[in-house]
Amino acid sequence: MESIYLTIALAPLIGAIIAGLFGKQIGRAGAHSVTILGVAISCALSFYVFKDLVFDGGAIFNGAVYTWAVSDGIRFEVGFLIDNLTAMMMVVVTFVSLMVHIYTIGYMADDDGYQRFFSYISLFTFSMLMLVMANNFMQLFFGWEAVGLVSYLLIGFWFKKETAIYANLKAFLVNRVGDFGFILGIALVLMYFNSLDYRDVFSASGHMANVTIQVIPGVDWSLMTVICILLFIGAMGKSAQVPLHVWLPDSMEGPTPISALIHAATMVTAGVFMVARMSPLYEMSETALSFVMIIGAVTALFMGFLGIIQNDIKRVVAYSTLSQLGYMVVGLGASAYAAGIFHLMTHAFFKALLFLAAGSVIIAMHHEQDIRKMGGLRKYMPITYITSLIGSLALIGFPGFSGFFSKDSIIEAVHASDITGSGFAYFAVLAGVFITALYSFRMFFIVFHGKERMDAHTKSHLHESPLVVTLPLILLAIPSVVIGYMTIGSMLFGDFFKDSITVFSQHDVLGKVGEGFDGALGFITHGVMGPAFWLAMAGVATAYYIFMMKPEIADNIKQRFHFIYDLLDNKYYADDFNDKVFASGSRGVGKLLWKVGDENIIDGMVVNGSAKTVGWVSGIIRHMQTGYLYTYAFVMIFGLCGLLSYLLFG
Repeated sequence: MESIYLTIALAPLIGAIIAGLFGKQIGRAGAHSVTILGVAISCALSFYVFKDLVFDGGAIFNGAVYTWAVSDGIRFEVGFLIDNLTAMMMVVVTFVSLMVHIYTIGYMADDDGYQRFFSYISLFTFSMLMLVMANNFMQLFFGWEAVGLVSYLLIGFWFKKETAIYANLKAFLVNRVGDFGFILGIALVLMYFNSLDYRDVFSASGHMANVTIQVIPGVDWSLMTVICILLFIGAMGKSAQVPLHVWLPDSMEGPTPISALIHAATMVTAGVFMVARMSPLYEMSETALSFVMIIGAVTALFMGFLGIIQNDIKRVVAYSTLSQLGYMVVGLGASAYAAGIFHLMTHAFFKALLFLAAGSVIIAMHHEQDIRKMGGLRKYMPITYITSLIGSLALIGFPGFSGFFSKDSIIEAVHASDITGSGFAYFAVLAGVFITALYSFRMFFIVFHGKERMDAHTKSHLHESPLVVTLPLILLAIPSVVIGYMTIGSMLFGDFFKDSITVFSQHDVLGKVGEGFDGALGFITHGVMGPAFWLAMAGVATAYYIFMMKPEIADNIKQRFHFIYDLLDNKYYADDFNDKVFASGSRGVGKLLWKVGDENIIDGMVVNGSAKTVGWVSGIIRHMQTGYLYTYAFVMIFGLCGLLSYLLFG
């Protein structure tokens, strides 16, 4: 099996190298063929591994495949941990990536950087696989940084656009802030556990429960709390949690296929996966769990508000990603790690579907992304319309669709939790249901229903996208409908994650929720009677009434509450704050160091000052060099008297 795991990880890397280095020689067809083949091999083998572990009862693999270095007894290794959690992530990453690769053939057909793009997305897949398959912190950090690097390249793929360059620099810098906390957390793990191997760290974590350290002199902090919060700061960057969320909406400057890959199956899910993998550590600190839950709740609620006023079709979907990531993080904070991962899985399918459907619309509209210039596309693009409807229903948690099972399980878990902050989190995730339905179906109704607002030229060329675009939509729509129904029993209330995730009995909220679980149909019945379903329906009805029947209501609300609209339109002024405080502040500090440190101290005092001092001293001494004999005689006598005085009285 070890050779299979290596093949899964390396096949996309080989495809990326061939397409990247020999793209001109093999041409466009060669580039997409070799990368799609590599990802397809990984996908097929990932399904095989999933079958072997889950259905055939295969053994978990946890071992090193290459030792990079050994220093002071600490081993730095490339190793794999293949359990049910890893197998599920491998299937999700490779399947969504394969759909994106196929879709890219149609979407990027006329782009000059065709081969380069395929090389990047295949490299992205390799990076994410190395992250989820890791069995140690060193390899985890390698994959963590690799997805950050490739996302930088992909967001700024159209490097001649200033907005794209600004966006990828923003993503890179914001993630460096999170990664600083992340690497400090890993450093603490190495310092106190003397190992980077998951198995060693997790097995020793119980002995570290009462260890304290002084982050601030004189104040004792729990070691486990500090480690978990530092690791989560890294997750806040990668998974775009408040306040490190600001990079993700701007990542829409990249081509649509990479928006789907980043937002659905790879980079933004890395933080959620990492916290679930580190559950043996997080269970040691309720303070860290509370911190995680509150950050997730704030993200889920307040990022949803921003989706309501967006007019760029991709940005609406992007803000929905932010909000749904908040739901996943709330689930993690409630110790319902399985629910968070379950939502990660279902979200990967329907969010990739929504992004690729948005790309299909953009292609048909000649790369117009403003939903106010669309309308009535239902009759021109029936496949895109139906798949978009499926994705939207899954997103709002309509009963029976995949998002319903995963989102409702998080809401129920938070309701059952007694972690500090669970009351606010429950309110936030419930309110988020209404908001999600409102902005999702606002976009859906404006784009596919109502009057046609496009120009005559665009209208005359409107037609359904080619099969290479619509086929991935259809294949992603299927799991968006059925995957939740098929897997809720084993993943949430069964023993699917028993060897992957640790939950203490006092934190077992899913056990409480599962007491009344009576199969998937019973969960649907329970959900229909709950508040989340009616809030979702109210959101859909509100969107239809305001944006289809009475559009003047939206204009009146905008004018009457313009201060709220301005607050949302300016994204809570987070970008302005960062620009003025951190960006301008950094430039100000740099200017101060330049003026005071460089010019005045180094140049003024050290370099030029030493020259001036020499000149001043030499100017004084110069007056002693008169050229008169009696002056020199006087100096000699004065010096001799001084020497005799020292010898006699010194």
